[in-house]
Amino acid sequence: MEHSMVTIASLAKDERAARIVLAATTEPGDTRTGRLVTAIGAVETVRLAADEGTLPEILDAVEGELWSRQVAPRLLASVAKLAMRETDQLGLEVLVPGDASWPAGLNGLQDREPLALWMRGATSFLSVPLRDRVTFTGARAATSYGVHVTTELASDLAKEERIIVSGGSYGIDATAHRAAMAAGGSTIAVLPGGLDRPYPAGNRNLLRQVGDVGLLVSELPPGTAPTRWRFLARNRLLAALSSVTIVPEAGYRSGALGVVHEAHLLGREVGAVPGPITSVTSAGTHRLMREGIARLVTNTQDVDDLIEAASGKTAQVVGRSGVNQHRRVQVPPRSL
Repeated sequence: MEHSMVTIASLAKDERAARIVLAATTEPGDTRTGRLVTAIGAVETVRLAADEGTLPEILDAVEGELWSRQVAPRLLASVAKLAMRETDQLGLEVLVPGDASWPAGLNGLQDREPLALWMRGATSFLSVPLRDRVTFTGARAATSYGVHVTTELASDLAKEERIIVSGGSYGIDATAHRAAMAAGGSTIAVLPGGLDRPYPAGNRNLLRQVGDVGLLVSELPPGTAPTRWRFLARNRLLAALSSVTIVPEAGYRSGALGVVHEAHLLGREVGAVPGPITSVTSAGTHRLMREGIARLVTNTQDVDDLIEAASGKTAQVVGRSGVNQHRRVQVPPRSL
């Protein structure tokens, strides 16, 4: 056990390495670990967990005991070494806070900020201004209506050089990614597990394409399986990476509303697309608008207005006859 601890300490030789060690051996979004890393740094946090030293007062006695019990047993040198080796073998890049490309939008998560990000593809997508990224989330079992409006909105935004962010899942997510790429635009898929384990498996080819022409991102190292908790934790990344979150279609209790919740906590703008009042897959978007959480979105200009609002600027009013006027999303008659 002592040899293992020494090995862990030697692996965490600097802040970057220590963050990778912690990310590989703790669960994402752990606020206690986040508070310690913020207060004393990642290297010292690893040392405390490994050596069971005296924890700083930033954690009270109860929190400190819970943190030690949860983290210390997971802090295995073999796990950290494997993560580092597979990262190199797969040719993945790792970003940590302080790197030039670290997305500033994640700073708003404070103690829940990721310890590190694993990436495949165009890492420059993360360094653009927050206003240039738009997150799409919604129903996995999307209807033809949801697919249609998502395709139009994501395509138009991609042509405006907005980067489309989503989770790579079925339905709205996959549609948003495909629309962005078909329009010659850029897209980011944030995965709930290691990048070597694309999820869902049915979207493996799509996610491979995103990695080739866009960007795949995860806060988890290679080899990590997606779990329910990791799906929930990912919601905060999808919300934090963009200035605006758009929900084209979602059920009343859709899991996609978790992304909206995180966006709301961050003070980000949310837009929702209305749908047929008889459609259960639009009940969630109607709920968001009724409760004042989301603003009505029917075209790309509505999204641009949300982006301006998120940036704290007055939205520009474009005349109806202006060349920059956006077209309304055309709804197929059979979907009404």
